[in-house]
Amino acid sequence: MSKPDEPKRNVLTLIALIFAGEVIFFLPFVIPRIFRPTLLEVFQISNLELGTCFSVYGIVAMASYFFGGPLADKYSPRSLIAFALWLTALGGIVITIYPKAELLFVLYGFWGFTTIFLLWAALIRATREWGGKSQGKAFGFLEGGRGLAAAAIGTFAVVLFDSAISSQVAGNYDQHRVESYQMVLIATSLITFITGAFVWFTVPRQIVKSEEHFKPTVKSVFNLMKMPAIWMQAVIIVCAYVGYKITDDYSLYAHEVLGFDEVSAAGVGTSALWMRPVFAILAGLAADKFDPVKVIAWCFAIMIFGGLLVYQGAIRHPVWLAISVLTTTLIGVYGIRGIYFAVVQRIKVPLAATGTAVGIISFIGFTPDIFMSPLMGYVLDKDPGAVGHQNVFLILSFFAVVGLLTSMALYKKVKAELGNSHLAQPSEQYRKL
Repeated sequence: MSKPDEPKRNVLTLIALIFAGEVIFFLPFVIPRIFRPTLLEVFQISNLELGTCFSVYGIVAMASYFFGGPLADKYSPRSLIAFALWLTALGGIVITIYPKAELLFVLYGFWGFTTIFLLWAALIRATREWGGKSQGKAFGFLEGGRGLAAAAIGTFAVVLFDSAISSQVAGNYDQHRVESYQMVLIATSLITFITGAFVWFTVPRQIVKSEEHFKPTVKSVFNLMKMPAIWMQAVIIVCAYVGYKITDDYSLYAHEVLGFDEVSAAGVGTSALWMRPVFAILAGLAADKFDPVKVIAWCFAIMIFGGLLVYQGAIRHPVWLAISVLTTTLIGVYGIRGIYFAVVQRIKVPLAATGTAVGIISFIGFTPDIFMSPLMGYVLDKDPGAVGHQNVFLILSFFAVVGLLTSMALYKKVKAELGNSHLAQPSEQYRKL
């Protein structure tokens, strides 16, 4: 018989969480990334205007991280995740029927609310509940599965778009392209809606019953914010997310520094995406065997090693060696990304307070969404060519050093306060919540 804190791990529940965590971002981000030229034509907007849409999303998302956390501690994650998917899908249908630029700006604010305020903290809490004592495995599979889902659904969208255009009779190609894009939007919206139903019927209303009590009040939120471990985890995520944002430079690095043509350079970027599930799952398994904070420290050390090798600029030939060095940094980047929320249990945040803690941590941790893209653009434009890319990887190394020092300090703190056992009880400071 399972112990109260050891949930029965229904595989379908985890699969539903994986698809929910990735599918919900397809309409606002993945589809525009894949079909950017077509989107600009359909809505008759510029790249700057599309960037402004993303900024609207980001502003709403930052507030949603903080205020959506307590919501996940008050209501069932199943309900929040399912309604988030259904509302996001509704937005996709509306913009397909009324493809107006003005509506697109409003819709991105709406998607910032549905994807983050309703879903994010609820997703992390549900995954923590599912994982029980195997937090590394749970979050490693969540991140790895999201990577596989992104690749599979993205490929489906491209095939659907190509088939729709190919099936059109001779005529106005631009019009056919717009109609084919609308078909992709409808198909993606339907997938999002169906995923919501999948979540509703496979994720229990409460995956595991918590014996802890936590009421998300202003006082309890501030009590969580007073805890150093919460802020240390947030800093770790900032540093790790900087590394994740820098993976956007891989294709351009391959083209401008290694001399790859555009197709081959795109292949490098795509190959990097396929490494995401591999390294995330391996890090998750290692986190359960050793300690998630310790594994994160190892991953930061690997990031420093790979980043400094790229920065010093000597390793460009042979090409296989340069690619190997780039891959080395990905081990650290995707490894940490796979397990950084497994630390929530390691620092002994009560299960009942998971959503609120995740909201606080995410509010700080995902700030690189605001500053990293402009910073990278400035660095690359200031020193075109190899020097600019080397400086980008110097930034990666700097943040990795900060992340390493923070994770080492957190490991020392956790070990001193809670012992080396993953099963240690929450410390006295958390009982006061």
